[in-house]
Amino acid sequence: MTGFSRRAVVSGLAASGIVLSARAGEAAPRFGFETVERQAEALAQAPFDATVPPLPAPLAALDYDAWRDIRFKPDRAFLGEAGGPFRLQLFHRGFLYPRPVTVSLVRDGVASPIAYSPDLFDFGRTRLDAPLPADLGFAGIRIHAPLNKPNLLDELMVFVGASYFRFLGRDQLYGLSARGIALGTDGDAEEFPVFRAFWIEVPAKDADALTIHALLDGPSLSAAFRFVVHPGEATTVSVTATLYPRKALDQVGLAPLTSMFFIGEADRGHADDYRPELHDSDGLQIAAGSGEWLWRPLDNPQARRISSFGDANPRGFGLMQRDRAFEDYQDLEASYERRPSYFVETQGAWGEGRVMLVELPTDNETADNIVAFWRPASPYPAGAPVRLAYRVRATLDGALHPNARVLATFIARATASGACQQAEADVAARLKRRFLIDFTGGDLAYFLPDPAKVEVVASATVGTVQATSITPNPHIGGFRAALDVALAAPGSTELRVYLRAGGRALSETWSYPWTAA
Repeated sequence: MTGFSRRAVVSGLAASGIVLSARAGEAAPRFGFETVERQAEALAQAPFDATVPPLPAPLAALDYDAWRDIRFKPDRAFLGEAGGPFRLQLFHRGFLYPRPVTVSLVRDGVASPIAYSPDLFDFGRTRLDAPLPADLGFAGIRIHAPLNKPNLLDELMVFVGASYFRFLGRDQLYGLSARGIALGTDGDAEEFPVFRAFWIEVPAKDADALTIHALLDGPSLSAAFRFVVHPGEATTVSVTATLYPRKALDQVGLAPLTSMFFIGEADRGHADDYRPELHDSDGLQIAAGSGEWLWRPLDNPQARRISSFGDANPRGFGLMQRDRAFEDYQDLEASYERRPSYFVETQGAWGEGRVMLVELPTDNETADNIVAFWRPASPYPAGAPVRLAYRVRATLDGALHPNARVLATFIARATASGACQQAEADVAARLKRRFLIDFTGGDLAYFLPDPAKVEVVASATVGTVQATSITPNPHIGGFRAALDVALAAPGSTELRVYLRAGGRALSETWSYPWTAA
């Protein structure tokens, strides 16, 4: 490629946080999202440089505890000079975060980089024998705001590591994460583009939102992002992005979400643990372009499992945490019942494609083994900008639609309760299973006195639905649907169930993959 120097682009970014500069005698250009777009476009026209400046030896040797002990001094936080409600802190480089990130403040359209200084940090028990270079940079950013109380600054949002970011609503604790982009997540080699620069607009005194711009770069693309964060009971992040592919993006994932699912009520065979369930999310929620709402319970599979849900112009999708009682987890430290759900609400026409769900096996509760994202039907060609917009909501409320929703899924042998159990080696027993689905909310309470009016609509892509039944469940103000499914031979099937009355759907659609060996 001609006309662009990668070295010039990168050095300009590192020096000032802004690639574009004014000509002699001209005023500096006003910073805006289009500034970041021009930088991303320029980067995309040069080969990706994967070089990471080496960390000074004392930082390179830090373990997790030593790195975590380096804390930003709260009294040195930025953004408070205008009296606004937000505060900016910075992460120190080290441990798993060797790549430098430039951070700039934008005041009245003018961007000014924040210079690294060790005086910004309390190093705690970590002792560094030699002075650190002035161009060290940072590892990421952290935003605080009066989220839970008007007189107390709480952590609101964090960007650190690749393109990951997390944010909280009121009374929430960190669980799942969002990402700027996913590439090759369901393939053989995943790519992790990085946010290499941030620009934070200094908010006014009465601001109720904070705007953050970010420049993303990776082997397959560069991109400009804008995040507008509205803190509240259900904090929302409005995302605007322009992608500049270096190569055709045939395994791209848009608005990706990453979470953890270890054990749940449907399968506790993975761990000998006193806690009934362990997960940051327990289901994938999809709002299809047709108006249908779909619920897919998550699983910790024995091998990698990839599911796709075709759609056109989806309204949204998310990884949700629906179990909200302490009794679901019995964990006094992790408080899984306070982990937020993230739901992506699309803006504009996203065209044809599919929601992808990747479930990976894990033997512990620390691994992020769940990923969900949108994949367009056609690859994005190299050199053609792609623009998209969406909003991500962090919520504790699982009622995103007016119909009934799935509360729990149980799987059992297709025999009467209390009956003598067949041996596990009995092939016929392994090819037949009973699925019980608890539905709650919507108009279900209205039908409790007359359950005969409620119909279970069930289907299987392979095999036979041999029987269905429905039983009032007053404990949840809804119903428990049951279906017995049988396969003629070992294999897999996709099950779907929803409740109906008088031709009207009363519930979302439960979708579940079952494999019988």
